[in-house]
Amino acid sequence: MELAIWSILRTLIARDKTNLDITWLKDENLIDLENLPEPDTLIDEIIENIQSALESFKTIKDSI
Repeated sequence: MELAIWSILRTLIARDKTNLDITWLKDENLIDLENLPEPDTLIDEIIENIQSALESFKTIKDSI
């Protein structure tokens, strides 16, 4: 089945002369790797996001 899907995809790409090169798209949300915050700051933000997610899951669990 998977091989058939790839075969169909290749056929469509060849037929329609589709170009799957999307490197020209620029995501405005990309992080500037040259100006990252300090590791401690990043870790604190990650911890805060995880704690917030856990609180959301607890709220969902309590409402079930």
